[in-house]
Amino acid sequence: MALWGGRFAAGSSSMFRQVNDSLPFDQAMAAQDMEGSIVWSRALAKAGVLTAEEQQQLESALSELKAQAEAGEIDFNASGEEDIHSFVEAALIDKLGVVGRKLHTGRSRNDQVATDFRLWCRTHIESLKTDVIGVIRSLLNTASRHQQAIIPGYTHLQRAQPVRFPHWCLAYVEMFKRDLSRLDDLHVRMNQCPLGSGALAGTTYPVDRHEIASQLGFSSPCLNSLDAVSDRDFVLELLFVASTSMMHLSRLAEDLIFYNSGEAGFLQLGDSVTSGSSLMPQKKNPDALELLRGKCGRVFGHLQALLVTMKGLPLAYNKDMQEDKEGAFDAVNQWHCCLCIASEVLDTLALNEERCRIAAAQGYSNATELADYLVGKGIPFRTAHDISGQIVLLAIENNAAIEALSLAQLQSVCAEIKEDVYPVLQLEYGVDKRNILGGTSAETVTKALYQELENLDKLG
Repeated sequence: MALWGGRFAAGSSSMFRQVNDSLPFDQAMAAQDMEGSIVWSRALAKAGVLTAEEQQQLESALSELKAQAEAGEIDFNASGEEDIHSFVEAALIDKLGVVGRKLHTGRSRNDQVATDFRLWCRTHIESLKTDVIGVIRSLLNTASRHQQAIIPGYTHLQRAQPVRFPHWCLAYVEMFKRDLSRLDDLHVRMNQCPLGSGALAGTTYPVDRHEIASQLGFSSPCLNSLDAVSDRDFVLELLFVASTSMMHLSRLAEDLIFYNSGEAGFLQLGDSVTSGSSLMPQKKNPDALELLRGKCGRVFGHLQALLVTMKGLPLAYNKDMQEDKEGAFDAVNQWHCCLCIASEVLDTLALNEERCRIAAAQGYSNATELADYLVGKGIPFRTAHDISGQIVLLAIENNAAIEALSLAQLQSVCAEIKEDVYPVLQLEYGVDKRNILGGTSAETVTKALYQELENLDKLG
């Protein structure tokens, strides 16, 4: 049943219906459509459009239909309806007759779909927050299992300075905490109700839009009817938050893929999140992580697609905007799956602490400690930096670590170097010397880890 058929003498072509009909995907908003319709029926009754008996009939039928939809008892795909809105109205007319035809009074599919979509986004914001918190919990648990482990820290994918493994975990915790805050911010901005805005100019019926918004859990009604029916900023923002969080997941995946490689050998991934080769029996591939990395581009694409769709649209509603949903539905689903698999990967990985320690001690990563040691001897840092670089060259020429050079060799470059340099060149010294907020010392990292564990239940 088309909601607009009275004006037309002929029906739509099959090809047009294939392009136009949205029920195959907007059925995802069935519960939200029925929830909004219940509140709209109450507003119409209060405005004198419906009798109390008619409103009760509509609400009862809608509640029953909603329960069936949530239980998976409705085969939407067997219907020939254009969209979820016409499906619901047809079901009401079939059940209630003339009363079912009264529900759409004063309402447009424009404000209806905008309301449904905001309700859908709001529901998924809450479930996505739970997923993000799950990744944070897994990172903290992983850090707790390896509190004293030291790994190489990298810049330009070159060994730079050693860091404690929990410090690496906590870096990603900070990223995902920001993702949580973005979801919270999105909730605040999108939590306005379009219902009552009509097609674009509002409605002539005296409905109480503040009460409608309150009953649907919105903080307020949208203040401008043109904006209300044509705004998709909230979808764009949801896609941006999804893209940013997927980027964080992709970086996490890239680190773990490298750490898991034979060249690094810092960790092993669990069998449940890896796969083998059809040809090479020895292979154990980090496919879950590679899929996280790959799906990142898919979510980015949905954001870019909607930006391009919206950029040239005049006010108010245009049919182009029907393209807002499939990308958003898929992006949210992919993000949800990737967050869940990231938690599984973290929960099953095993760190090779000894291999990490050996790697962290290589690459002359204690050259900075040597420069700082020379600063302590009264040598200006830039001069100390040059001296330390010369000693690195000497170590390379001798195929030795800096700490393996004799005192005589060190003093051949700088006479100020004394026997007390050797403790400074040890691995733990450089890590624990950075005993400052945000630093890598055992004390600082342990304090930060326990603080995050204490705050975990407060997130969200």
